[in-house]
This record gives sequence, C-alpha cells and structure tokens, in this order.
Amino acid sequence: EERWAKSWFDEKLFRAENSGDGPVFSIALPPPNITGTIHIGHMLEHTQIDMLVRWHRMRGHRTLWLPGMDHAGIATQFVVERQLAKEEIRRQDLGREEFERRAWHWRTESGGAIKDQMIRLGASCDWTRERFTLEPSLYRAVIEAFLRLYREGLIYRGRYIVNWCPRCQTAISDLEVVHVERPGKLWHLRYPVVGSNEFLVVATTRPETMLGDTAVAIHPDDERYQRFLGKHVMLPLMEREIPVIADAYVDREFGTGVVKITPAHDPNDFEVGRRHDLPEIDVMTNDAHMSAAAGKYAGLDRFEARARIVSDLEALGLLERIEDISHAVGVCDRCKSEVEPRISTQWFLKMKPLAEPAKEAVRGGLIEVVPDNQRTILLNWLDNIRDWCISRQLWWGHRIPIWHCDDCKEMVPATDSRVELVEGHARAAGIPTKCPKCGGAKLTQDTDVLDTWFSSSLWPFSTLGWPDDTRDLRVYYPTSLLISGYDILFFWDVRMIMMGLHLTGGAAPKERIPFKRLYLHSLVRTSEGAKMSKTKGTGVDPLQLTQQYGTDALRYMLASMAAPGTDIILSDDRI
Repeated sequence: EERWAKSWFDEKLFRAENSGDGPVFSIALPPPNITGTIHIGHMLEHTQIDMLVRWHRMRGHRTLWLPGMDHAGIATQFVVERQLAKEEIRRQDLGREEFERRAWHWRTESGGAIKDQMIRLGASCDWTRERFTLEPSLYRAVIEAFLRLYREGLIYRGRYIVNWCPRCQTAISDLEVVHVERPGKLWHLRYPVVGSNEFLVVATTRPETMLGDTAVAIHPDDERYQRFLGKHVMLPLMEREIPVIADAYVDREFGTGVVKITPAHDPNDFEVGRRHDLPEIDVMTNDAHMSAAAGKYAGLDRFEARARIVSDLEALGLLERIEDISHAVGVCDRCKSEVEPRISTQWFLKMKPLAEPAKEAVRGGLIEVVPDNQRTILLNWLDNIRDWCISRQLWWGHRIPIWHCDDCKEMVPATDSRVELVEGHARAAGIPTKCPKCGGAKLTQDTDVLDTWFSSSLWPFSTLGWPDDTRDLRVYYPTSLLISGYDILFFWDVRMIMMGLHLTGGAAPKERIPFKRLYLHSLVRTSEGAKMSKTKGTGVDPLQLTQQYGTDALRYMLASMAAPGTDIILSDDRI
C-alpha cells in the first residue's frame, strides 16, 4: 500500500483539469487542524469522499477533491506555548513577532502530519491544489471578506458579555462552550437594607462575582418587596450602597424572588444593567484572579476568593444557608477550563441578515441536507441565531485589518485587501497612513486576530481563488457536496452557507451556495458505544488498524456500516 500511495502522489494522478466540458464533480476536504493526527472520524469521512470522487473520475467527469489544512488558532498557540514553557519562556517575553516566528517554525517542522497520513491511506486528493488558511491567497480572501462585511455595517466592535477562557486567555464563541452537569452549591446571602434592620436575601452559585454587584432586582409585580423599591442595600464586604430596582427579567418563583445584578459578569445582568444605566464593574483579570476592583480580595484565584468570601460572610452573620445542587457549568471545549462570562470589548458579526438567505436556500431545496432531521436542527439554529464574537486575543491567526488612531480613537480599516510577505509570511499590506477624521498619523493595528472559523467559513470559494474571478472558481463552484461530521454543523457548515450566499458574485442564489448537498456522517464509537476520546484512552489509531488489516478492509467496514443518522460501532471482528 505505501508503495502505491507514494507512486500516486509522486505522479500527480489525481490532478483535476479545469478545461474542456462535460459534467463536473467538486468537493472540498474539511480542513483538518495542523496540530492534529488522523483519527477514525477522519478515516470515515475521507473514505466516503474518496469513494465518490473515484466513482466520478471513472465516469469521465472533471473531478476535484481539494485538500488543505486549517491554522487552528487556539490549538496551535496552545502547542507552541507548551513548548516554550519547557524552556521556561512565556510568549510575552518573546514579543509578538518572535512568537509568530516560532509558530511558523513549528508548523514547518511538525504541523500537517495529517497530510502525510492521508497520502499513506490513499486519499485521491488533487495535492497540487493544496491550501493552508494562513497562506497569502487565503489571507487576502479573509481581509477582503472582513472589509466588505465591515463596510456594510455587519461587523462592529462593542463592549458586551463574552465567554472568557482563563486558560486560553481569549474570548470564545457560544459554540466553543460545553455545558457539563456538576455538583455545586447555591449560597443564600443577606444584603442589609440601608436604614433598617431588614435584609434582602439573594442566591448565587458564584459568590466571588458579588464584589461587582451594582444593584439587586425584584419583579415589578412582586408585592412582597414593593416597599423596598427606591431604597438601597449595603453590598456586603465592599461597603458600597447599591439600589433596589424592579425588572421583569426576575423570576418571582426562583429562590427568594430577589436577584443580585452583576452587569460585568452575567449576560442577563448585563442587559438589565443597560436598561437601568447601572455601572459595570469587572472584578477579575484575564487569568481569572480577582482584580483591583475586588478590594481586599485582589490577587486571589477566583475559587480561592470564593472560599474566602463565603467564610467572611459567615463570620459577619450574612450567610443564611447553603444548598447542594447539580447545575450545568460551561467549560472551554479545548482546554476544559471553567469559562467565565465577562464583559469585554470584542468584534462581532451580525448574523440575522446572513441567516435569512441561508434559511431560504435550505427551505427551498437549493441545498439538500441528509439526514433530514439535521435539516430541522439547522433551521432551528438559524431561527435563534445570535451575533458571532469573531475576535480572539491570540497572536497566531489573521490579524484584524483595522487601525486605531492614537489621537482621536477613530477606527480606520485597511485601504484594500492586498497582502505582503514578511519573512515569507502574509500580512495586510493596505496599511492606512493617516486618520480620515483628524488627520493624525499615529495609527496602531488592532491586536486581536479573527476566530479560526471565520477563515474556514470562506473555504469552498477562497480555496478556488476568490475574490478573483478564476477559472477554478467558474468551473468548480458551487461545489457538488460537503461531507461533514454533524458535530461541526453550526461551527462550520452553516457559516459556509451564510458566507457563500453573501460574498460570492453569482446572480442567483443557486450560483452562490457553497455546496448543493450537505451530508452529515455518523460518529464512530467504541464497541461499548462510547464516543472515541484520546484523553479517556478510548481513541483508535486508524494507521495501526490499517497496518494490521489493510486500508481497504477498514474502509469497507466503515463504509458498509455508515447509514445516515446512525453511529458506527467499531470492533476488530467486523474489520
């Protein structure tokens, strides 16, 4: 197998021709992360794609399977920082440029192992068209997409509550937060009413955030507490008077019917705070320690502060009771740290204007979704879509092409989507020289990079040469099909539909959709039915299995069991 696989690759046997006429079949490889190695899910996906592209080639169709790799912003930075830690170096010690240099060096030396593994397993990609999300042509496509969306008012910058990962030290999207059921506590705390001997009791699962409370709230129709409206309570431990307000957000039936309002640390409280013009006090640092705003608790880890605060409240007689509960805790999908809802200035993409055409394309049958239950799930998600936080506080990735004026704080976009090569790596070249508002020449580029999924959402057309009108784009776009795991339906598949419809230049929607069919394949599970997991030791190395049984035996087993909507139980006997 290895000899034949190498021969196919060396002789470029699977190169697609974009000349001539006749039927076309094109499909883009879901770009694996450069940090990864091939797993059994890849093996299933690549088997299904390979079957189809080989069949279409044999029928004489002009057939393209376009491969590539994703730069994997958070994952790659995580790997490189871990390497630096062995040398007792922090990335901040190196500075941004040197860190990027190290990341590129790692990519050259170690990144992209999956490509070699795919070649070994006989994937019949057109390797002459291989793409990487940080290469110059795709970098330019990302800048072009950002600038178009920004000029249309769909990209904006604002201060809102985001999901903050203290380990990765960046904002992450709602989709990157996994909610896990864990045992916890509900602390009932007494807030003294100013000018009386009474208390209002609030319940919280995160006592450490109380240091940032700026109000307590009741429901406007809750007769139990009407007499407290307009009064103040003393915020325990901080000795700060905060108002009692009324807001319909409060659930009268939950707890005591009184809630603490912490606008800087809770998304619902944030909205209440905006409605009532409350201060927003962030009591944490980027690494989840208490900030200077936390008073005497400053510098403590958030959980250490929690224990200290509870102990201090108990000593003051302000801890009414503690309730044992089970509740859903949000953790970072990548590093498993507990995510902190936290106010932060970020870049966002308005999603509702992009979601409507996507819904029409799916409902109208322009894009067929298999299996059909996933079509329903997709449409429901689009109906309830929220704006996408697209900025990440990383150094590895596509840097946001906006410059800030040091004098008047105006935001100045790149003049165009050109890129230049600096030490062989792409960067924005359309650098503005002066502020259009005040004429100042001191401009500093935004430090954030774009979410990795932003560049991936352009994949079906950026890889074919967009924004230029290339021969590949005219022949192979829209692609015929996308084969994907259903676990990235929202991360990637739906976002590609929205971006393709909005950014590509076809006159009719059927010319702008990124693919005509979306097939969501099964998951491969262990013989006990558990999800494959490297960390739990239940992962299976397909390369090991192919050495043992042969590539075709493993492929045939996966293909024969891959009915839409059902998962595959892997066992040696079946292979």
